[in-house]
Amino acid sequence: MDGRNRSDVKPGLKVAVILKKDQRTGVKTEGVVKDLLTNSSFHPHGIKVRLEDGQVGRVSDILE
Repeated sequence: MDGRNRSDVKPGLKVAVILKKDQRTGVKTEGVVKDLLTNSSFHPHGIKVRLEDGQVGRVSDILE
């Protein structure tokens, strides 16, 4: 599963996100979803989330 459908992403889920600063390189950061920031049901670049450590990025992979 990728993170482009909002229905697939839930708070408490372990995910890999691409942070804004890493968009050029594609470096992924792992973390646990705290809040969903995208309101639409689908986003082609991934649903934007806030991780529990406060970082914000778009979900690239759902890890669990």
